[in-house]
Amino acid sequence: MSDLRLGESGTICCLKDPEMALKLLEMGCIPGTQVRLNSRAPLGCPITLVLGDDDYTLSLRVSEAATIFLKD
Repeated sequence: MSDLRLGESGTICCLKDPEMALKLLEMGCIPGTQVRLNSRAPLGCPITLVLGDDDYTLSLRVSEAATIFLKD
């Protein structure tokens, strides 16, 4: 996730941190889901992600988003 620029998207591959993974899974960050970086706060944190087909927006801290790995 940390390599995405505004408007870029990718597909969730896996979640790095086991403790954070449960929280992210409950919020819809499921492997195989398309995700797009929608915006960043002025100081860089938090960020907003659009999951799926533009129907769900999620706000995360940058440290939380860094535990999400995307497929190439």
